[in-house]
Amino acid sequence: MISLYFHIPFCTKKCPYCHFYVIPNTKSHHPLLAEGLEREWELRWPQIENKQIASIYFGGGTPTLFGPAEIGAVLQRIPFSSTTEITIEANPEEATEELLSQYRSIGINRLSLGVQSLDDRSLQTLERIHSAHRARDAIFAAKAAGFDNISIDLMYDLPGQTEASWHYTLDQLSSLPISHLSLYNLTFEPHTSFYKKRETLLLQVPPPETSLKLLQSAVDKLESIGLKRYEISAFGRPSVHNSGYWTGRPFLGFGPSAFSYWEGKRFSNVSNLHRYSKQLQSNQLPVHFEEALPYPANIRERLAVQLRLREGVDTTSWNLPPETLATLDSLSKNGLLEKDTDRWRLSEKGMLFYDTVATEII
Repeated sequence: MISLYFHIPFCTKKCPYCHFYVIPNTKSHHPLLAEGLEREWELRWPQIENKQIASIYFGGGTPTLFGPAEIGAVLQRIPFSSTTEITIEANPEEATEELLSQYRSIGINRLSLGVQSLDDRSLQTLERIHSAHRARDAIFAAKAAGFDNISIDLMYDLPGQTEASWHYTLDQLSSLPISHLSLYNLTFEPHTSFYKKRETLLLQVPPPETSLKLLQSAVDKLESIGLKRYEISAFGRPSVHNSGYWTGRPFLGFGPSAFSYWEGKRFSNVSNLHRYSKQLQSNQLPVHFEEALPYPANIRERLAVQLRLREGVDTTSWNLPPETLATLDSLSKNGLLEKDTDRWRLSEKGMLFYDTVATEII
């Protein structure tokens, strides 16, 4: 089983916290990307042929800006089955029922909406184009378009965010036809607008004790409306695609800046559409970075990542080095991990302090 990821870098406006490779939605860029994706698929086909495809994911950027015809052309090349999960990301401001119906008709069966907040003040802080009202309308438009697997993103730890404003967003969720929610705290990533202003913004974000309350209130609310936590930041119907990242399923990434994990190696494409296109025109794969972690670093990293899942990790056949076993025992004594036979999982405390667990293991 493998997964496929397609990076569509077009955006109407780059968000100030976004660290992904995105470019303006210039129509002249569309044929360049379309030709590049077709050529990259041809070069990668020998690796994909005869493989069963578990999931396909169109991310970005804002993939819906590419257009149903262009996304449809990509899907027509892929031998996916009726059980393949096919996700596309969208922003609320473009997500009309008419457009989403077109994407549903070409085989997309899962939608991920970048909502981020249902409080207009928080959306203004994030410099989002859409309003809370537009976000709600987009979710219902997706349902009307035939999507029964709708995921939304929410962010907390925002400058100026209070417990009251966060609860205002959370209290609206029970009325929305969503099956999945991804929860993220705001981070100040290098090469972003927010990073340049971080000294000022950090003075406005909730303090650690409030941040912990925001997270716990979100977990409690989501669990109460039937969106069960199955991973550190994910609630509801498990995403086949994202679960593959956490369990080490091989995947190939297509498009500029796309990452891949294949045969124990991870690599990424060049983060520039024109260089990406030029290399493919020369019959060269546009890879600019590649690494394969040696043992035991590869085992430690895989363990740390898979522990993100609520179900934990059965390490029976993992060949863990003695020092890693000692680390696990230490984390268990500190109340961050629990063990059932050879299955390790995060405790409730460990779910709150996952970064500490991951750092210790890696």
